[in-house]
Amino acid sequence: FLPEYKANGIMEEDPFVSLDQEGVGELIRIAVERGRKTRPGIKLGICGEHGGDPASIGFCEKAGLDYVSCSPFRVPIARLAAAQAAVRASASSSAAGGA
Repeated sequence: FLPEYKANGIMEEDPFVSLDQEGVGELIRIAVERGRKTRPGIKLGICGEHGGDPASIGFCEKAGLDYVSCSPFRVPIARLAAAQAAVRASASSSAAGGA
């Protein structure tokens, strides 16, 4: 059913590969906020295919997750995407007068 949903514009991406940043993403942001409020040093991350998707990795960086984990064949692209997300976050922070 997923190919038909994508072809008909019902879904933009396969939800088993790329995070739904509006729906699931909001739940992740809530979890990060509430988790860190309760336990500031908690390490938070995701694992699975989402951990190897460049768009999901960028979202995780913005949401404040500490790590992503993925299957071995996705590690090279995940490392590149994580580095790019970190550079973008650093550049945004510098431009805003941060560290």
